Amino acid sequence: MSEIFKNRWFLLIVIALTWGSSFILIKKSLLAFSPYEIGAIRVGVSGLMMLYIGLPALRKMSKKTLFWISLAGFFGNFFPMYLFPLAQTQVSSSLAGILDSLVPIFVLVFGFLLFGIRSKKVQVAGALIGFLGAAVLMYFSEASSEESELGYALLVVLATACYAVSALIIKQKLEHIPSMELSGAVFSIWMVPSFVILIFSGFFQNFKATPETYEALGYLGILTVLGTAIAMILYYKLIKNTTPVFASTVTYLLPIVAVIWGLIDGEKFNLWYLLGGSLILIGIYLIREKKIEP
Repeated sequence: MSEIFKNRWFLLIVIALTWGSSFILIKKSLLAFSPYEIGAIRVGVSGLMMLYIGLPALRKMSKKTLFWISLAGFFGNFFPMYLFPLAQTQVSSSLAGILDSLVPIFVLVFGFLLFGIRSKKVQVAGALIGFLGAAVLMYFSEASSEESELGYALLVVLATACYAVSALIIKQKLEHIPSMELSGAVFSIWMVPSFVILIFSGFFQNFKATPETYEALGYLGILTVLGTAIAMILYYKLIKNTTPVFASTVTYLLPIVAVIWGLIDGEKFNLWYLLGGSLILIGIYLIREKKIEP
């Protein structure tokens, strides 16, 4: 059984299914909770769940390692958790999932700018084609209409850039830390500021014990346990077993899952989704065998 969790394609598919479902879960959670409450609960509760792993791990880490842990956690586990629900107050779950596919191109760009990592032309072409697919979908979606807020869609783009920075830090600076310890340490550090945000968000004062609230809380619980804590452990493991670029290709699969959930929930679909999705799949094929050249 342990061998299957070492298979990069198995990890990729499981993470894609889990994170691809996160966007519809955020949408359902927003029916009763604010973006700040959702983000704070995801990070804070995940921190509590993994505190027994995180605290011992933090105690034995050097100050330099703690710095990189904190930085990776901010970009990968803290800031984006607030950006996505904030964006989804105006952007559909399908579009949020589609835009999340921009992570690999940011990995390539930041990998070169920050760490001098060069990529083969075929990987660059794959990332650009995947980006083109996402751009087509975004342009012909509600984000380009007069009724929508393009700025909210750009929050998702900012979140994907943050994910890319985090993935690179983990691969370049934290590869020696086991995945469980890394996840536990990250969430333990950012748990405290998340609970502070939760307190000031008015969650405890404004909580209403209604069937709708408990239903949304159930969605948020699934999102927190599966979509945040467990999925992040698997993602860190995938980064360590492969490369940041390969791991980031999980975000090329997310739109497929996100769009399927969106269709089930009554969101719009047109041929541009099919065209954009096809381009994204071509991008996966080209970028999947990334080899880092120092």
